[in-house]
Amino acid sequence: MGPFLYMGKANTSLLLHRSVVLSTSLKTLYKNPKKTKKDEKKMSSTRRSRERTMKQLNLALQICLTTSLILQLVTCSNLTPTPNPWPDQFHALLFMNLSTTKLQLSDLWYDWPKGRNVNIFQKQLGEVLYDVEWNNGTSFYYTLGQNGACEVMEFEVGIPRPDFLLDGAHYLGTVVTDGFLCNVWEKADFIWYYEDVYTRRPVRWDFYDGISSQVMTFEVGAVLPDSVTQAPAYCFNQEKDA
Repeated sequence: MGPFLYMGKANTSLLLHRSVVLSTSLKTLYKNPKKTKKDEKKMSSTRRSRERTMKQLNLALQICLTTSLILQLVTCSNLTPTPNPWPDQFHALLFMNLSTTKLQLSDLWYDWPKGRNVNIFQKQLGEVLYDVEWNNGTSFYYTLGQNGACEVMEFEVGIPRPDFLLDGAHYLGTVVTDGFLCNVWEKADFIWYYEDVYTRRPVRWDFYDGISSQVMTFEVGAVLPDSVTQAPAYCFNQEKDA
C-alpha cells in the first residue's frame, strides 16, 4: 500500500499544480486578452457606429423638445385666461381704501350654499358695521350695542355667484399690483378684478366708485357661525327701503 499511497499523493500534487497553473493562465488571459488588428478594427468600427447613433438620438430629442416648447408657447399665447371661480365658502380679510380717502377693514364671509354674503366692517377709529346680504335680495346693515341701528334694503339681485366673472368679464392683460403679477378683468364698468397669475387667488378688486379692496388673507372653506349672521330684532321693526 505504501508505493500506491505515495503514487496517489504524487498524482494529487501534480494535479493541484496543474490546476494552479491553468487558473493563473486563465486569469492572465482574461485580464490581458490578446487582440488582433482585425479585432481592434472591428471594435473601433462598432464604437464609431454607437457614437453616430447616440448623436442622432440626441439630435432627435433636441428637435422634439424644441418643437414641444414652441407648440406650448404658441398655444399659451393664443389662450385668453379666465378668472378662477370663487370657492363655495371662504373667509377673506380685506383692507379697503374708500373713495372718501378713509380706511376700513372688512371680514368677508362668503357662503354660497347658505345663500349669504357677510361683510363685517371695522371703520378706522370708529364703529363696527354689519352688512348681511341674502340671495333673495334682502340686505341688513346694522350696528350693535346700546345705540345700535339698522337699515334694511332690497336689491333686484342676490349675492354674486361663484362664477360671476365668467359671464361678460373682459380680459385686460397682466399688471403688477401690491407686488403680485396679476391677470385683470373688467365687468360692466362696475368692477376691476385682479387675480394672482400663479396661485389664482384674488389679490384685489376695485369698484367704479373708487373703492379699492386689497385681499390680506384668503381661507377656503371657512364658515361663519349662523348666530353671527342673525340680524337684531330692531331690524324687523321698520319698513324696508327700496
